[in-house]
Amino acid sequence: MSDLARRHDFVLLFDVRNGNPNGDPDAGNLPRLDPETGHGLVSDVSLKRKIRNYVELAHGGESGKAIYVSEGSILNEKHREAYKAVRPDEKTDGAKLNPKSDDEAEKLRRWMCANFFDVRTFGAVMSTGINCGQVRGPVQMTFAQSIEAIVPQEISITRMAATTAKEREQRREGEADEGDQRTDNRTMGRKHIVPYGLYRAHGFVSAKLAEKTGFGEDDLDLLMEALASMFEHDRSAARGEMAARKLIVFAHDNPLGRAPAHRLFDRVTVQRSIDGEARPIDARLDNYPPARAFSDYAVTIDRDGLPEGVEIIERI
Repeated sequence: MSDLARRHDFVLLFDVRNGNPNGDPDAGNLPRLDPETGHGLVSDVSLKRKIRNYVELAHGGESGKAIYVSEGSILNEKHREAYKAVRPDEKTDGAKLNPKSDDEAEKLRRWMCANFFDVRTFGAVMSTGINCGQVRGPVQMTFAQSIEAIVPQEISITRMAATTAKEREQRREGEADEGDQRTDNRTMGRKHIVPYGLYRAHGFVSAKLAEKTGFGEDDLDLLMEALASMFEHDRSAARGEMAARKLIVFAHDNPLGRAPAHRLFDRVTVQRSIDGEARPIDARLDNYPPARAFSDYAVTIDRDGLPEGVEIIERI
């Protein structure tokens, strides 16, 4: 695997239709939003989860591409595997394990980075009882925020089947005399959706931090593959239709970079497309119809006066 020699920054645009992109468990699973602006939010943790799931699905079992934070896994048992590799001649079944020296601590961290894609990529805190230290990952992502304010809707749903025989009898007793109208004995539920929302997230790949974890060019290609395809394998009734729409990468020609990330991100502009014309978004002034498709937006990239040594790569 070749080392990562260049810094990268990227903009990810994705959308959702009639789904809940990231429910808030502290708010009854309502779609996350900024209460001051009404803009929707998707946490960085949610996006990283989808990346992990894609890598595990597409490359599970391949050397160096295992996932550390996987569903139902016991993290300490994965730490124990590192100790077995570093201390092959010793018994490592104790309740707690700690490195005996700084050199051994470094070997443990390196083993975890070499074997787990998400440790090598995002870093991890691995000091939970069986201590493998901490790793600061070279890849970081921001919360995604919707381009415009969203209006979450609450949809009532019913279940026709009964859970128990007693519940079935209660339903029969509650049937109305006329037609097929029934009383409230039917099991009811609710789901929350966003009719449509286009979200924007930013990401950063540090070549200098990649040196410490072993994150290389092949890992970067896999990360970009996951960002482009992660929603294709994350379908559910709750999330509706989600799709990655744009992945715009700013590749620098050296490890430290040629320009601040925020100035590069400012080159990517998202506006409303009205009758084929790109118009600025300003909730105080515009009276546009609500967006219901990606085609309702216009995405432009300012390529003029690009800093020397910075290349724009459109992965989607």
